[in-house]
Amino acid sequence: MAVSGPVSLALDARAMLGEGPVWDTARQCLWFVDIKSHAVWCLDPQSGTSQWIEAPDQVGWVLPTSTGRLLAGLKSGLHLLDPVTRQFEKTATIPGEPAHNRLNDACTDRAGRVWFGSMDDNEEAETGRFYRYERGAIVAAGPAGVTITNGPAVNGRADLVYFSDTLGRRIFVAELGEDGLPGEPRLFVDIAQDFAGAYPDGPVVDAEGCVWTGLWNGWAVARYSPEGRLMETVSLPVANVTKLAFGGADLMTAFVTTARKGLDGAALEAQPQAGGVFTFRSGVAGLATTPVEMT
Repeated sequence: MAVSGPVSLALDARAMLGEGPVWDTARQCLWFVDIKSHAVWCLDPQSGTSQWIEAPDQVGWVLPTSTGRLLAGLKSGLHLLDPVTRQFEKTATIPGEPAHNRLNDACTDRAGRVWFGSMDDNEEAETGRFYRYERGAIVAAGPAGVTITNGPAVNGRADLVYFSDTLGRRIFVAELGEDGLPGEPRLFVDIAQDFAGAYPDGPVVDAEGCVWTGLWNGWAVARYSPEGRLMETVSLPVANVTKLAFGGADLMTAFVTTARKGLDGAALEAQPQAGGVFTFRSGVAGLATTPVEMT
């Protein structure tokens, strides 16, 4: 079993769209974002304290960098965030992105390259696609023509990358070549086969090569084997479950972000912890997040 402890609430963040949890090994804290509230959150699980930084626009993700700052994916492009001064500095515009698109999810691989996706902010047009960022250079890398992208997620050997097409309810996988770019994606999982009414949100790969995905409207996170077989489901007390990150000193504490977006008054009354960050102890470790290589 991959779960060794009960699910509990780590932070009642009441996030409208909590996303992008990532464990910062150097600072021993969890970063995550509330996209629609333009907020970058930091949670210190040891002390139980938290704080948030206001972003100048919708912020899809933040990642620790090799220089100590954070790289943030905003609607307007990539920014560097100094967590001490709380100042954002724009460093790149995404070439060819429509004005109605925004950035949504991201990860690093073990070389410190960033993989991220864009999407239609209205969640209607098939204008989203995936990119790779390496030392200032941005290249298209992965499927295009996706309405809501999630991921990517790269495995520990850095030879596979996973892409989620949320509205299509599918997760794809592609082999990574020697040039660090993906080959032709193939279907990894059709979520509709296992979860009626649920949509795959953010994916992450654990130390055993298994893929965990948040389930929007699915009340859970799910763990799939490297072959795409459903292995485990961890239920949560809220419907819109977005993404999981592994943290703590042993990388065996799972943190899960959730969202209040799309829930009416009755649903929020029934799910008072919606938008919170949940946690449980895992029987398997995650992969350490490699800081974004900026030099």
